[in-house]
Amino acid sequence: MFDLHRLRLLRELKHRGTLAAVAAALSYAPSSVSQQLSQLEAEVGVPLLEPVGRRVRLTEQAEILVAHTEAVLERLEHAEADIATSLTDLTGTLRVASFQTAALALVPTALGLLRDQHPHLRVHVTHMEPEKALPALQARDFDLVLAEEYPGNPEPRPAELEQVDLLDDPLHLAVPDTADASDTAGPTRALHSLADHPWVMEPEGTAARHWAMTLCRNAGFEPDVRFETTDLLLHLRLVERKHAAAFLPGLVWGEQPPTVTLRQLPRGQRTRRIFTLVRRGRSQHPAILECRNALRRAVTLRPSPV
Repeated sequence: MFDLHRLRLLRELKHRGTLAAVAAALSYAPSSVSQQLSQLEAEVGVPLLEPVGRRVRLTEQAEILVAHTEAVLERLEHAEADIATSLTDLTGTLRVASFQTAALALVPTALGLLRDQHPHLRVHVTHMEPEKALPALQARDFDLVLAEEYPGNPEPRPAELEQVDLLDDPLHLAVPDTADASDTAGPTRALHSLADHPWVMEPEGTAARHWAMTLCRNAGFEPDVRFETTDLLLHLRLVERKHAAAFLPGLVWGEQPPTVTLRQLPRGQRTRRIFTLVRRGRSQHPAILECRNALRRAVTLRPSPV
């Protein structure tokens, strides 16, 4: 029978990409990881890794082993959930990753609900954008991830992750007071009127940036992006100070009324989807169920969306 610990190291290598990354994540020496994988190769009787430049990649046989390892780990997730369900008190640590606006508008309320109902549950929250959080969820760095999806930009979901929708968050064109972007002529013309105005957007490579650029190009112009940041509060501040136009979601204001002029976006582009993701087999764990319930309650306790 193959050693499960070594199989997990092979799985970690698939998800993290390098021996050094596996070693850093698990607090091992790289030489120890390499030795364990060499022993696994001896157990299996076929090569599992092949060099590619200074890196290694998994062989076809290694990929087969990883697929079976995923199935075993999923079953162990079910076992852990069953044990937790059998207990009367919810304890342990729940590791959550959330993007910024959800972390500001929803997570604090959810944390308060969890603290009141399950005082012995330790919740660890990390601010991380979905592009990084989802691979980390697959690598078992987190138990639950809050993520977002922009209109017309669905991202492929790995088969080992389970998604539950949380809310639809309104999206708006945020206009500096110095800009002339009347919406009486319609959303597309209001957007096009900002063609020569500076913009703030999220960095290249993010789903939000791809959506924003597509929206502007469909309106007939290439935006002058002078400011780039994942910090949507900075987006808001730059609009407030008349430095840039932006696309802002309703969650950015939390419980406060909007502080800038908002214009409607074209049809089909007016909401982003917010959802939670967990690894398959983990969804029935009591801590996951209670966290998702707390997040749903946090949504209902919010003021009416902007």
